[in-house]
Amino acid sequence: MGVLTAADLLPGADQERVKEAIRKAEARTSGEIRVHLDDTIADEVLDHAAYIFEELGMFRTRDRNGVLIYVSLADRQAAVIGDAGINARVPEGFWDDVLALLREDFSHGRFADGLCKAIGQVGEKLHTLFPYQRDDRNELPNDISFG
Repeated sequence: MGVLTAADLLPGADQERVKEAIRKAEARTSGEIRVHLDDTIADEVLDHAAYIFEELGMFRTRDRNGVLIYVSLADRQAAVIGDAGINARVPEGFWDDVLALLREDFSHGRFADGLCKAIGQVGEKLHTLFPYQRDDRNELPNDISFG
C-alpha cells in the first residue's frame, strides 16, 4: 500500500458530510466557506493558504466575505484565511478557536469531525458579521478541493 493522500483520509461519505456542513453554515450567512486539503507543502502554511485562496477565486464574492479552511495533512499544519471584508472587521487571532477545533479532532484521526466542527464555528462567526440576506446566492462551490 502506498502513501495515504488527503483524499484517502476523507473518503466519499465524509466528503459529503463536510459539504453538508458547509451548506448548513452558509444558510445562516452571506459569507462563503471553502475547504482545501493538501498532502504536503514546501511553503509556510499561511503563505500557501493565501495562494490557494487566490487560486480558488475566493476574492470574487460581492462582500469579500469568503473564508478558506486550509489543511496540509502530512505537515500537520492548518490555516483559516478570511477575505478583505472580514479582515477589516475582526481582530488578530479571530480564527484561533477554529484552528483549535481542527487540531483537537485531527490529533485523534477524526478528520471529517474536525472539519465539520470548524465549518460550523466559521459559520457562527460569519453569521454575526454577515447575516444571511434575502438576495443571497451561493457565490462559491461547496466542494472540497485537493492539492
